[in-house]
Amino acid sequence: MSAFADRPIHKLILFDVDDTLTPARQPASQEMIDVLRVLRKKFVIGFVGGLVKISEQLAVGGSDAIQDFDYAAENGLTAYKLSQQLASQSFIKFIREDRYKVLVNFILHYIADLDIPFHTEKDKRGTFVEFRNGMINVSPIGRNATINERYAFDAYGKEHGVRAAFVKVLQENFSDYGLTYSIGGQISFDVFPNGWDKTYALNHVVSEGFEEIHFSGNDYEIYNDPRTVGHAVTSPADTIRILKELFFDVSD
Repeated sequence: MSAFADRPIHKLILFDVDDTLTPARQPASQEMIDVLRVLRKKFVIGFVGGLVKISEQLAVGGSDAIQDFDYAAENGLTAYKLSQQLASQSFIKFIREDRYKVLVNFILHYIADLDIPFHTEKDKRGTFVEFRNGMINVSPIGRNATINERYAFDAYGKEHGVRAAFVKVLQENFSDYGLTYSIGGQISFDVFPNGWDKTYALNHVVSEGFEEIHFSGNDYEIYNDPRTVGHAVTSPADTIRILKELFFDVSD
């Protein structure tokens, strides 16, 4: 028997978080939490992304991200099903500690030499490399940047190709590492072993035999995976609109 036999509709709805369930790096609205709770009464729901940060963003009105979603996955490598942790993979074990140090040292030296107008030696924005179990997240400006700084870097970075140039250098210098680089959001890019993108999360759900797997968000790999029905969204408000249009009147 399916673990989700209590749901009247055997479909899975997966979400990105930043700019899908929440504004980038900000808490979810109470409206979004309420919509998700109603959605879960009929469908199976899950999210894919950094578990620690997402848990903070979705902790609204006593909400607990691990408990309030049926699936929770950090790029699929650390995952939960009905609050129980599933088997996980490790970026460090894959790449090895000695090679990891070489990669991170190169990244930090590269960032130190970047010439970004509001990015000075005296005013760095902290946390340039964020380690997660199945990947690392690299931010040329630093993940402690303010909201306004994020928008400023996003505009500057797109005009000057900052992240694309960074990724190209890493691809050239670490071609033997077997890594994929994925640019997303406003200020960073992800680095993970080939095949360990967000589509890895689908390995945890296929055994349930869902009629359909919907994905709302802007992650290229999982959005375009043949196993999912992708829905591009631009904001949390856009997500709520699409949920209402596609699935049911969430105000019921």
